[in-house]
Amino acid sequence: MFEGFQDKHVGVGEASVFVRFGGDGPPVVLLHGHPRTSATWHRVAPRLMAAGRTVVCPDLRGYGRSRGPRFTADHTGYCKRAVAADIVAVMRDLGHRRFAVVGHDRGGAVALRLALDHPDAVTHAVFLDCLPVSEHLSRITATFATQWWHWFFFAQPGIPERVINADPDSWYHADPETMGRENYQEFRRATRDPDVVRAMLEDYRAGLTLDRKHEEADREAGTRVRCPALMLWSLQDDLEDLYGDPLAIWRNWATDVHGHGIDSGHHVAEQAPAALTSALADFLPRAR
Repeated sequence: MFEGFQDKHVGVGEASVFVRFGGDGPPVVLLHGHPRTSATWHRVAPRLMAAGRTVVCPDLRGYGRSRGPRFTADHTGYCKRAVAADIVAVMRDLGHRRFAVVGHDRGGAVALRLALDHPDAVTHAVFLDCLPVSEHLSRITATFATQWWHWFFFAQPGIPERVINADPDSWYHADPETMGRENYQEFRRATRDPDVVRAMLEDYRAGLTLDRKHEEADREAGTRVRCPALMLWSLQDDLEDLYGDPLAIWRNWATDVHGHGIDSGHHVAEQAPAALTSALADFLPRAR
């Protein structure tokens, strides 16, 4: 995986971020979702690099080979505001003060926080298969609670750790052929690590508490994504079934947003890399 890329660990104060990077041209950072690592981009990142971009793929705080601070009752160390600050620090360490961001799933929540908290750093934002956390929570129905029950299970103190760590292979099951064997092996190592499992749960716990409050404060203050934004969703996933047109929701958050669906399941970077890369390459800044 990631032929022609380098990797390093970047210290960002209370956290250490593992990052892969390579290429030349306008920088773009790719942020994975749960329960993946940066390896989920292994079919997209080389294509974007070949299309003339500098591509940066970090493991989010606590995921994969990245490490976060100690766990606290208020989940502050794993809120999206803290994770977004990590990404700014990593990009500056690599020499990039301005960059585009692509976020999938939980990485999409980080991408939103980056665009809202660091507007001078983010040139373009792409949101994949995600809505703001507060938008999900304001639309809870029996269908949502049934299909997305894991959000609320993960919020329980202590219980999900014991359940997941008792048999992580059964909980985090995936197909190595679909993922790619090296990506699968990295994912499996990470999900068998109790510290990673706890950090991923803290991500969700922060989502239902601090992240929601931060987003609601942004809405009240009228803070919006000012850079050009692209929203892509998987047609075989449930976003349209739950909410109708996702763009209608994102227009409440972004001044300039467009997008479309991609014929894929949820893990679009693994399942439809060519279609995703094409959409990203058309949207992201090009070398002059």
